[in-house]
Amino acid sequence: MSIVAVGVDLAKNVFAVHGIDETGKVVLLKPKVKRADLLPLLRSLPPCLIGMEACSGAHHWARELIKFGHDARLMAAKLVAPYRDGGKNKKNDAADAAAICEAVQRKTMRFVPIKNEDQQGRLSVHRARQGFVEQRTATINRIRGLLSEVGIVMPLKAETVRRMAREHLEDLPGYLNQVINDQLAELERLDERVSEYDVMIKQMAHGNERSKRLMQICGIAETTSSAIEATVGNGHDFKNGRQFSAWLGLVPRQRGSGGKTHLGRITKAGDPYLRTLLILGARAVLNAAEKKKDRMSKWALEVKARRGYGKALVAIAAKNARIAWAMLSKGLDYRQAEQLEA
Repeated sequence: MSIVAVGVDLAKNVFAVHGIDETGKVVLLKPKVKRADLLPLLRSLPPCLIGMEACSGAHHWARELIKFGHDARLMAAKLVAPYRDGGKNKKNDAADAAAICEAVQRKTMRFVPIKNEDQQGRLSVHRARQGFVEQRTATINRIRGLLSEVGIVMPLKAETVRRMAREHLEDLPGYLNQVINDQLAELERLDERVSEYDVMIKQMAHGNERSKRLMQICGIAETTSSAIEATVGNGHDFKNGRQFSAWLGLVPRQRGSGGKTHLGRITKAGDPYLRTLLILGARAVLNAAEKKKDRMSKWALEVKARRGYGKALVAIAAKNARIAWAMLSKGLDYRQAEQLEA
């Protein structure tokens, strides 16, 4: 049995495996493989190309398959869907495995970089911190909502909500007083947790040489540099800075026909966390640009005057992404990378 390509539909307990030979004939078809049997099955195969969708646990499976000599590759699920026989009308594990097997062989397929355990560990810090931030936001909104029921309407600013809630605490009726007091205590606990993770992220960023170099870029500090380095490593999975920027969803969507091309909104593809961090960093760059005379600040103000505030933020974020790719992949410092991406 000469297998050249295999598609694996990942799941929690039951997996589907679809393999073909050089002629495209299906020679391995197992729609139900238990979790404990998957690695022994794939270990028994000769080294071949194995495709999987990028999902929970995919990076772990890819690392294990690489140990067996296989060429393991990960793909975004939305890029695999067009290869499914029957489209949306035929959605099952076996059809997904066949579509993955077909998609992984395409020359134009875009693959997801496989992360090592250290990268996943550092990214888990970012994910946990983001979870605490979301809980804190939800708690603040809960306080605002509960107090609005008794006629105390507050603005959106977090510090104002904290201050006004404490000021009105003694005037609240019994149960509501207890609830708001508990919410404020929970808010303090979440503030402490976020601060602890901020310190952890700073330590990670300053302890990694690539992250330290990325912090030379205007608008990229510890959190953004650590997240970028942990997500893409040395950036060698991208051909150029524009491809990295497109992967982050910072380029306009293009539609064209009859020789006419129309540019729309940004695609918002890729990692929303990284994209958000870059946009926030771009806002800091643009807000401080009027007080500076460097090349980036002058360019940012020109884009703002020509295209508006919002589009200027996206342009700055995309430029920073391209500079970051050049620094990671080519080992350049900030000035060299800026000139390259100018």
